[in-house]
Amino acid sequence: MALVSDEIIAGFRTHFRSDVTPDVYRAPGRVNLIGEHTDYNLGFVFPIALEMACFVAIAPAGHGKLRAYSRDMGDEFRISVEELPNAKPAGKWHDYVVGVARELARAGVKLESRDLWIKSTVPAGSGLSSSAALEIGTAVALLDSREMNRLDIALLGQRAESGFVGMPCGIMDQYASVFGHAGAAIQIDCRSLTHEYVPLPRNAAIVAVNSMVKHELGTSAYRERVAECQAAVAAIRAIEPCVESLRDASLDLFNRVQNRIPDVPRRRARHVISETQRVIDFAAAARANDLGEMGRLFLASHRSMQHDYEITCEEIDFLVDTAITLPGVYGARMTGGGFGGCTVNLIAPDAANSFRENLTRAYQDKFGITPAFYDCKPAEGAGRA
Repeated sequence: MALVSDEIIAGFRTHFRSDVTPDVYRAPGRVNLIGEHTDYNLGFVFPIALEMACFVAIAPAGHGKLRAYSRDMGDEFRISVEELPNAKPAGKWHDYVVGVARELARAGVKLESRDLWIKSTVPAGSGLSSSAALEIGTAVALLDSREMNRLDIALLGQRAESGFVGMPCGIMDQYASVFGHAGAAIQIDCRSLTHEYVPLPRNAAIVAVNSMVKHELGTSAYRERVAECQAAVAAIRAIEPCVESLRDASLDLFNRVQNRIPDVPRRRARHVISETQRVIDFAAAARANDLGEMGRLFLASHRSMQHDYEITCEEIDFLVDTAITLPGVYGARMTGGGFGGCTVNLIAPDAANSFRENLTRAYQDKFGITPAFYDCKPAEGAGRA
């Protein structure tokens, strides 16, 4: 980590001021092991925070502005500190920075003129939550060691993305970035906003595979899924008024009332309700070191996303279908919002090299694309780098 911090500091000095030593903060990306699209339905999710992270170097400045430079975008943005509480989105990368700063200001945090130099090792568009890493990295940097409840930091990041950037996301990504823990997954209850750490088997490796595609349908389809889940809740409530979200509907209840739910919302609800149960079952399997059951649940989750939630794509399905035929692979599934991005794979450590070689060859032969591979090791949450 010290080498990374030195690189970030050098980048800050080259771009801004050579005589200043900034403070450096990091916020990790995440890979969700299971529990997809359950967070905004107040169910359970099961992510790990990653060693891949967004790094933010920050130092006081005298120009009266919040000035942010993204090394990855090669772009600089400036906004007057006085403008932050009433800032408007611009549809660009810096909306995540400005949205967080606006939320901090509205929460009563005094913001002063600062320079921020930002670099992320979380690949954008991969489904590994580069946006939440940027949001939380910005938040802890602007707080600059001032006290704020860690849950409030996660909620602030979520508000920035949903209320300012305009993506109606659940809490999982920001929560995982804040509360990550080395060696363990985080089982998050998205209704109570509490969590428990679940140690993962040491005799298995987690590998994310980037399909290198991201279909544009993703953003609009995400909003559609949110609305379709709300429609399913309304149909169930007409029969069972106590149901306020899909979290409240058991599989038994769903099976009793499903014929009263319109076709598309019914399939969306079936995914969410069964996926929430899969999170619970997966956590139990992880504690029992039952890799076979963990792999089975991975694939069941993918099929549910493929057929009921309809958020996979040809490239992602191919990666999953091919992976599960390879030696040493316990299970595979899509992870993230959908329509591209990454799969997550549970494999025997000694099968990692052959897994990469065989999957790369098959994917290149089918699509002419070389996938990227990421070893996913659980890491600590946001803080000083």
